[in-house]
Amino acid sequence: MAGLKDYVNERVSANREQVEHHVREILKLIGEDVEREGLLDTPARVTRMYEEIFAGYGVDPRDALGVTFDERHEELVIVKDIVYYSQCEHHMAPFFGKAHIGYIPSGKIAGLSKLARLVEAVTRRLQVQERITSQVADILEEVLEPHGVMVVVEGEHLCMCSRGVKKPGSKTVTSAVRGQFRQSSALRSEFLSLIKE
Repeated sequence: MAGLKDYVNERVSANREQVEHHVREILKLIGEDVEREGLLDTPARVTRMYEEIFAGYGVDPRDALGVTFDERHEELVIVKDIVYYSQCEHHMAPFFGKAHIGYIPSGKIAGLSKLARLVEAVTRRLQVQERITSQVADILEEVLEPHGVMVVVEGEHLCMCSRGVKKPGSKTVTSAVRGQFRQSSALRSEFLSLIKE
């Protein structure tokens, strides 16, 4: 699968003129002069930005895991501090943070970079953090069929920092546990201690 940063969202690209028109109309509606120098290219820039930040609509996140490998390793595998950027579906405001993924293989492993690609495929669309966390865990469980999966996602939401309650620096933490992680508090504790190191 090509990297999402290289992927051009076909829907936005196919409708580029309409997207630019609507961005221009929004600028007018909020009281801006769309003919002033600083805003002349803004509709086109916003459209190109949408192609990038919504590239997740153009891929099936399951494909992000690519080829899996048969491997007899059945010990904990963790990829932590996977930086992500997403857009809140309620306000279309950015949120960003880090995802931490752990799983216990049952004979099948994914390339480590593929876990980061999975996070990117899920986050590059309008989202809520809770859904991101569950989707990553569910897809790993479906594709790899591991003994267990645990996903922890940390996020800072600009819809909470710059508007509404205006609490910059506050973080939201969500988790999803599947299989052996759900059954074993010791395993959950091991994962949590390792992602804090």
